[in-house]
Amino acid sequence: FLTWVNCSSVRWATRIQDVFTVGKLLALGLIIVVGLVQICRGYYHALQPSVAFEFSQDPSVGQIALAFLQASFAYSGWNFLNYVTEEVVEPRKNLPRAIYISIPLVTLVYTMTNIAYFSSMSPQELLASNAVAVTFGEKLLGIFSWVMPISVALSTFGGINGYLFTSSRLCFSGAREGHLPYLLAMIHLKNCTPIPALLLCCIATIVILCIGETHNLINYVSFINYLSYGVTIAGLLYLRKKRPNLPRPIKVNMLIPISYLVFWAVLLCFSLYSEPMVCGLGMVIMLTGVPVYLVGIKWKNKPIWISRVVGELVCVTVFQFGHLIS
Repeated sequence: FLTWVNCSSVRWATRIQDVFTVGKLLALGLIIVVGLVQICRGYYHALQPSVAFEFSQDPSVGQIALAFLQASFAYSGWNFLNYVTEEVVEPRKNLPRAIYISIPLVTLVYTMTNIAYFSSMSPQELLASNAVAVTFGEKLLGIFSWVMPISVALSTFGGINGYLFTSSRLCFSGAREGHLPYLLAMIHLKNCTPIPALLLCCIATIVILCIGETHNLINYVSFINYLSYGVTIAGLLYLRKKRPNLPRPIKVNMLIPISYLVFWAVLLCFSLYSEPMVCGLGMVIMLTGVPVYLVGIKWKNKPIWISRVVGELVCVTVFQFGHLIS
Protein backbone atom coordinates (compact mmCIF):
# COMPACT_ATOMS: atom_id res chain seq x y z
CA PHE A 1 0.00 0.00 0.00
CA LEU A 2 2.70 2.49 0.96
CA THR A 3 4.62 1.72 -2.24
CA TRP A 4 1.48 2.46 -4.22
CA VAL A 5 1.00 5.76 -2.35
CA ASN A 6 4.61 6.82 -2.96
CA CYS A 7 4.33 5.88 -6.63
CA SER A 8 1.07 7.81 -6.99
CA SER A 9 1.96 11.14 -5.42
CA VAL A 10 4.81 12.80 -3.57
CA ARG A 11 2.30 15.05 -1.81
CA TRP A 12 0.30 12.09 -0.50
CA ALA A 13 3.47 10.46 0.80
CA THR A 14 4.60 13.61 2.62
CA ARG A 15 1.13 14.21 4.08
CA ILE A 16 1.07 10.65 5.42
CA GLN A 17 4.51 11.22 6.93
CA ASP A 18 3.41 14.47 8.58
CA VAL A 19 0.24 12.96 10.06
CA PHE A 20 1.91 9.85 11.46
CA THR A 21 4.87 11.81 12.83
CA VAL A 22 2.49 14.07 14.75
CA GLY A 23 0.63 10.98 15.98
CA LYS A 24 3.87 9.40 17.15
CA LEU A 25 4.92 12.53 19.04
CA LEU A 26 1.49 12.78 20.71
CA ALA A 27 1.77 9.16 21.89
CA LEU A 28 5.29 9.76 23.21
CA GLY A 29 4.07 12.94 24.88
CA LEU A 30 1.34 10.94 26.63
CA ILE A 31 3.91 8.41 27.87
CA ILE A 32 6.18 11.19 29.16
CA VAL A 33 3.36 13.01 31.00
CA VAL A 34 2.07 9.81 32.63
CA GLY A 35 5.64 8.85 33.59
CA LEU A 36 6.34 12.25 35.14
CA VAL A 37 3.12 11.99 37.15
CA GLN A 38 4.27 8.59 38.44
CA ILE A 39 7.66 10.02 39.41
CA CYS A 40 6.00 12.92 41.26
CA ARG A 41 3.96 10.34 43.17
CA GLY A 42 7.19 8.67 44.31
CA TYR A 43 7.41 5.75 41.86
CA TYR A 44 11.05 6.10 40.86
CA HIS A 45 12.66 3.05 42.46
CA ALA A 46 13.95 1.72 39.12
CA LEU A 47 15.57 5.10 38.38
CA GLN A 48 17.82 5.00 41.42
CA PRO A 49 21.47 4.51 40.37
CA SER A 50 21.87 1.38 42.51
CA VAL A 51 19.03 -0.26 40.56
CA ALA A 52 19.36 1.32 37.12
CA PHE A 53 23.05 0.44 36.80
CA GLU A 54 22.87 -3.00 38.37
CA PHE A 55 24.09 -5.71 35.98
CA SER A 56 23.37 -9.42 36.20
CA GLN A 57 26.79 -9.86 34.60
CA ASP A 58 29.61 -7.50 33.73
CA PRO A 59 29.10 -6.28 30.14
CA SER A 60 31.93 -6.68 27.68
CA VAL A 61 33.16 -3.87 25.46
CA GLY A 62 31.63 -5.65 22.48
CA GLN A 63 28.20 -5.77 24.15
CA ILE A 64 28.41 -2.05 24.96
CA ALA A 65 29.30 -1.38 21.31
CA LEU A 66 26.30 -3.44 20.19
CA ALA A 67 24.08 -1.46 22.55
CA PHE A 68 25.25 1.76 20.89
CA LEU A 69 24.68 0.19 17.47
CA GLN A 70 21.11 -0.86 18.28
CA ALA A 71 20.22 2.42 19.96
CA SER A 72 21.52 4.36 16.95
CA PHE A 73 18.67 2.88 14.90
CA ALA A 74 16.30 5.34 16.58
CA TYR A 75 18.42 8.31 15.45
CA SER A 76 19.13 7.29 11.84
CA GLY A 77 16.75 9.92 10.46
CA TRP A 78 19.47 12.59 10.48
CA ASN A 79 21.15 10.86 7.53
CA PHE A 80 18.00 10.21 5.52
CA LEU A 81 17.37 13.94 5.25
CA ASN A 82 20.26 14.11 2.80
CA TYR A 83 18.51 11.74 0.37
CA VAL A 84 15.74 14.24 -0.36
CA THR A 85 17.87 17.37 -0.63
CA GLU A 86 16.58 18.11 -4.15
CA GLU A 87 13.01 18.22 -2.83
CA VAL A 88 13.80 20.51 0.11
CA VAL A 89 13.15 24.26 -0.22
CA GLU A 90 16.43 26.18 0.19
CA PRO A 91 18.43 23.08 1.25
CA ARG A 92 21.61 25.04 2.06
CA LYS A 93 19.74 26.77 4.87
CA ASN A 94 16.99 24.32 5.80
CA LEU A 95 18.95 21.04 5.74
CA PRO A 96 21.44 21.98 8.51
CA ARG A 97 18.62 23.66 10.41
CA ALA A 98 16.50 20.50 10.26
CA ILE A 99 19.40 18.38 11.57
CA TYR A 100 20.28 20.85 14.34
CA ILE A 101 16.67 20.94 15.53
CA SER A 102 15.70 17.29 15.06
CA ILE A 103 18.64 15.54 16.76
CA PRO A 104 18.34 17.38 20.13
CA LEU A 105 14.54 17.08 19.95
CA VAL A 106 14.61 13.33 19.26
CA THR A 107 17.26 12.81 21.95
CA LEU A 108 15.18 14.72 24.51
CA VAL A 109 11.92 12.91 23.63
CA TYR A 110 13.46 9.43 23.64
CA THR A 111 15.38 10.06 26.87
CA MET A 112 12.27 11.33 28.64
CA THR A 113 10.27 8.38 27.26
CA ASN A 114 12.74 5.87 28.69
CA ILE A 115 12.72 7.67 32.04
CA ALA A 116 8.92 7.42 31.98
CA TYR A 117 9.11 3.68 31.29
CA PHE A 118 11.27 3.17 34.37
CA SER A 119 8.67 4.89 36.54
CA SER A 120 6.50 1.79 36.32
CA MET A 121 8.69 -0.99 34.89
CA SER A 122 11.85 -2.68 36.09
CA PRO A 123 14.80 -3.30 33.73
CA GLN A 124 13.82 -7.00 33.66
CA GLU A 125 10.27 -6.12 32.55
CA LEU A 126 11.64 -3.85 29.83
CA LEU A 127 13.84 -6.61 28.47
CA ALA A 128 11.04 -9.19 28.61
CA SER A 129 8.49 -6.99 26.80
CA ASN A 130 8.02 -7.34 23.04
CA ALA A 131 6.44 -3.87 22.88
CA VAL A 132 7.43 -1.68 25.81
CA ALA A 133 4.90 1.06 25.06
CA VAL A 134 2.07 -1.50 25.01
CA THR A 135 3.16 -2.98 28.35
CA PHE A 136 3.42 0.54 29.80
CA GLY A 137 -0.11 1.33 28.64
CA GLU A 138 -1.52 -1.88 30.08
CA LYS A 139 -0.04 -1.05 33.49
CA LEU A 140 -0.99 2.63 33.74
CA LEU A 141 -3.63 3.69 31.22
CA GLY A 142 -6.43 1.37 32.30
CA ILE A 143 -9.36 1.44 29.86
CA PHE A 144 -7.33 3.69 27.55
CA SER A 145 -4.56 1.11 27.15
CA TRP A 146 -5.78 0.49 23.57
CA VAL A 147 -4.17 3.80 22.61
CA MET A 148 -0.65 2.37 22.83
CA PRO A 149 -0.99 -0.61 20.40
CA ILE A 150 -2.60 1.69 17.84
CA SER A 151 0.15 4.28 18.36
CA VAL A 152 2.87 1.65 17.91
CA ALA A 153 1.23 0.44 14.69
CA LEU A 154 0.90 4.00 13.37
CA SER A 155 4.51 4.75 14.30
CA THR A 156 5.69 1.69 12.40
CA PHE A 157 3.49 2.66 9.44
CA GLY A 158 4.98 6.15 9.33
CA GLY A 159 8.52 4.83 9.74
CA ILE A 160 8.16 2.48 6.77
CA ASN A 161 6.73 5.31 4.68
CA GLY A 162 9.73 7.48 5.54
CA TYR A 163 12.18 4.73 4.60
CA LEU A 164 10.43 4.12 1.28
CA PHE A 165 10.33 7.82 0.46
CA THR A 166 14.02 8.46 1.21
CA SER A 167 15.64 5.16 0.17
CA SER A 168 14.01 5.24 -3.26
CA ARG A 169 15.58 8.67 -3.82
CA LEU A 170 18.97 7.19 -2.93
CA CYS A 171 18.57 4.50 -5.60
CA PHE A 172 17.27 7.09 -8.07
CA SER A 173 20.23 9.41 -7.47
CA GLY A 174 22.74 6.55 -7.66
CA ALA A 175 21.32 5.39 -10.98
CA ARG A 176 21.38 8.92 -12.36
CA GLU A 177 25.06 9.21 -11.46
CA GLY A 178 25.82 5.86 -13.10
CA HIS A 179 26.41 3.83 -9.92
CA LEU A 180 23.28 1.68 -10.38
CA PRO A 181 21.43 0.42 -13.48
CA TYR A 182 20.03 3.42 -15.34
CA LEU A 183 16.51 2.00 -15.32
CA LEU A 184 16.27 2.97 -11.64
CA ALA A 185 16.57 6.62 -12.69
CA MET A 186 13.24 6.46 -14.55
CA ILE A 187 10.33 8.50 -13.18
CA HIS A 188 6.62 8.53 -13.87
CA LEU A 189 5.90 11.08 -16.60
CA LYS A 190 2.78 12.48 -14.90
CA ASN A 191 3.41 11.98 -11.17
CA CYS A 192 7.19 12.56 -11.24
CA THR A 193 7.78 9.66 -8.84
CA PRO A 194 10.70 7.17 -9.15
CA ILE A 195 8.56 4.04 -9.64
CA PRO A 196 11.39 1.56 -10.50
CA ALA A 197 13.40 2.64 -7.45
CA LEU A 198 10.31 2.37 -5.22
CA LEU A 199 9.53 -1.11 -6.54
CA LEU A 200 13.12 -2.19 -5.90
CA CYS A 201 12.94 -0.92 -2.29
CA CYS A 202 9.61 -2.68 -1.78
CA ILE A 203 10.90 -6.02 -3.12
CA ALA A 204 14.15 -5.78 -1.13
CA THR A 205 12.19 -5.01 2.06
CA ILE A 206 9.90 -8.02 1.60
CA VAL A 207 12.84 -10.35 0.92
CA ILE A 208 14.78 -9.15 3.97
CA LEU A 209 11.71 -9.48 6.21
CA CYS A 210 11.41 -13.12 5.17
CA ILE A 211 14.94 -14.10 6.18
CA GLY A 212 15.25 -12.90 9.77
CA GLU A 213 13.61 -11.71 12.97
CA THR A 214 13.35 -8.10 14.07
CA HIS A 215 16.26 -8.04 16.54
CA ASN A 216 18.72 -9.35 13.95
CA LEU A 217 17.31 -7.10 11.23
CA ILE A 218 17.96 -4.03 13.39
CA ASN A 219 21.55 -5.22 13.87
CA TYR A 220 21.89 -5.78 10.11
CA VAL A 221 20.54 -2.34 9.25
CA SER A 222 22.53 -0.54 11.96
CA PHE A 223 25.78 -2.25 10.96
CA ILE A 224 25.22 -1.55 7.25
CA ASN A 225 24.27 2.07 7.96
CA TYR A 226 27.34 2.72 10.08
CA LEU A 227 29.58 0.99 7.56
CA SER A 228 28.17 3.25 4.85
CA TYR A 229 28.49 6.34 7.06
CA GLY A 230 32.14 5.56 7.80
CA VAL A 231 33.04 5.05 4.15
CA THR A 232 31.23 8.28 3.27
CA ILE A 233 33.07 10.26 5.95
CA ALA A 234 36.39 8.77 4.82
CA GLY A 235 35.58 9.87 1.27
CA LEU A 236 34.76 13.37 2.54
CA LEU A 237 38.16 13.62 4.27
CA TYR A 238 39.91 12.30 1.17
CA LEU A 239 38.25 14.88 -1.09
CA ARG A 240 38.89 17.68 1.41
CA LYS A 241 42.61 16.90 1.17
CA LYS A 242 42.94 16.01 -2.52
CA ARG A 243 40.45 18.54 -3.91
CA PRO A 244 40.35 21.44 -1.48
CA ASN A 245 38.93 23.85 -4.07
CA LEU A 246 35.74 21.94 -4.84
CA PRO A 247 32.59 24.00 -4.18
CA ARG A 248 31.14 23.05 -0.79
CA PRO A 249 27.78 24.70 -0.01
CA ILE A 250 27.75 23.17 3.49
CA LYS A 251 31.15 22.99 5.20
CA VAL A 252 32.04 21.89 8.73
CA ASN A 253 35.17 21.89 10.86
CA MET A 254 37.47 18.92 10.16
CA LEU A 255 37.40 17.93 13.83
CA ILE A 256 33.77 16.77 13.49
CA PRO A 257 34.26 14.15 10.72
CA ILE A 258 37.58 12.96 12.23
CA SER A 259 35.96 12.43 15.65
CA TYR A 260 33.05 10.62 14.05
CA LEU A 261 35.40 8.38 12.04
CA VAL A 262 37.32 7.35 15.18
CA PHE A 263 34.08 6.57 17.01
CA TRP A 264 32.80 4.66 13.96
CA ALA A 265 35.94 2.50 13.73
CA VAL A 266 35.84 1.56 17.44
CA LEU A 267 32.10 0.85 17.34
CA LEU A 268 32.18 -1.38 14.26
CA CYS A 269 35.31 -3.29 15.27
CA PHE A 270 33.95 -4.21 18.70
CA SER A 271 30.50 -4.99 17.28
CA LEU A 272 32.02 -7.30 14.70
CA TYR A 273 34.07 -8.96 17.43
CA SER A 274 31.05 -9.41 19.70
CA GLU A 275 28.54 -10.59 17.05
CA PRO A 276 30.57 -11.82 14.06
CA MET A 277 27.70 -13.82 12.57
CA VAL A 278 25.09 -11.02 12.66
CA CYS A 279 27.47 -8.28 11.55
CA GLY A 280 29.03 -10.59 8.96
CA LEU A 281 25.60 -11.30 7.46
CA GLY A 282 24.95 -7.56 7.36
CA MET A 283 28.16 -7.15 5.36
CA VAL A 284 27.13 -10.00 3.03
CA ILE A 285 23.76 -8.31 2.42
CA MET A 286 25.60 -5.12 1.52
CA LEU A 287 27.98 -6.96 -0.82
CA THR A 288 25.07 -8.45 -2.81
CA GLY A 289 25.04 -5.13 -4.65
CA VAL A 290 28.49 -5.83 -6.13
CA PRO A 291 27.27 -8.38 -8.76
CA VAL A 292 24.49 -5.98 -9.77
CA TYR A 293 27.05 -3.21 -10.27
CA LEU A 294 29.47 -5.45 -12.17
CA VAL A 295 26.80 -6.83 -14.53
CA GLY A 296 24.64 -3.74 -14.88
CA ILE A 297 27.26 -0.97 -14.91
CA LYS A 298 30.84 -2.20 -15.16
CA TRP A 299 30.24 -4.77 -17.91
CA LYS A 300 30.03 -2.49 -20.92
CA ASN A 301 30.22 -5.14 -23.67
CA LYS A 302 27.60 -7.57 -22.34
CA PRO A 303 25.42 -9.44 -24.86
CA ILE A 304 22.52 -7.46 -26.23
CA TRP A 305 20.00 -10.12 -25.19
CA ILE A 306 20.78 -9.55 -21.50
CA SER A 307 20.03 -5.84 -21.74
CA ARG A 308 16.93 -6.56 -23.83
CA VAL A 309 15.49 -9.15 -21.44
CA VAL A 310 16.13 -7.02 -18.37
CA GLY A 311 14.84 -3.89 -20.08
CA GLU A 312 11.64 -5.56 -21.31
CA LEU A 313 10.97 -7.14 -17.92
CA VAL A 314 11.39 -3.87 -16.09
CA CYS A 315 9.47 -1.85 -18.66
CA VAL A 316 6.51 -4.24 -18.52
CA THR A 317 6.50 -4.16 -14.71
CA VAL A 318 6.79 -0.38 -14.52
CA PHE A 319 4.20 0.14 -17.28
CA GLN A 320 1.67 -2.11 -15.58
CA PHE A 321 2.23 -0.45 -12.22
CA GLY A 322 2.13 3.00 -13.76
CA HIS A 323 -1.13 2.14 -15.53
CA LEU A 324 -2.54 0.90 -12.21
CA ILE A 325 -1.90 4.18 -10.39
CA SER A 326 -2.89 6.47 -13.27
